Amino acid sequence: QVQLVESGGGVAQPGGSLRLSCAGSERTLDYYAIGWFRQAPGKEHDGVACISGKDGSTYYSDSAKNRFTISRDNAKNTVFLQMSSLMADDAGVYHCNQCFFGAGETIIAPPDGWGQGTQVAVSS
Repeated sequence: QVQLVESGGGVAQPGGSLRLSCAGSERTLDYYAIGWFRQAPGKEHDGVACISGKDGSTYYSDSAKNRFTISRDNAKNTVFLQMSSLMADDAGVYHCNQCFFGAGETIIAPPDGWGQGTQVAVSS
């Protein structure tokens, strides 16, 4: 129902910052919990952060907590991921999608609805 377009990726130095954006096609995006997922080469999507569509509550993976911040601007129908203190293992293609919670509060997504993502690289 809603097309999501990711942007903002690029190359950062270790310890640097990037801000990713996830833009929805319509304001109906405001009703959904939206998360960011990192896909490393040959790996599955790993949930990084999730923001609720109900009250804006935020959730993070252990590695993202205290370094990344997820937020949303409902007027612009956009979800952001502010990434700071970047490390080499943060690299990958970042996708946004609806988010849910699995065992141990793992952030998961439905099997479809994936866009092209935006690539994040961290230089050595």
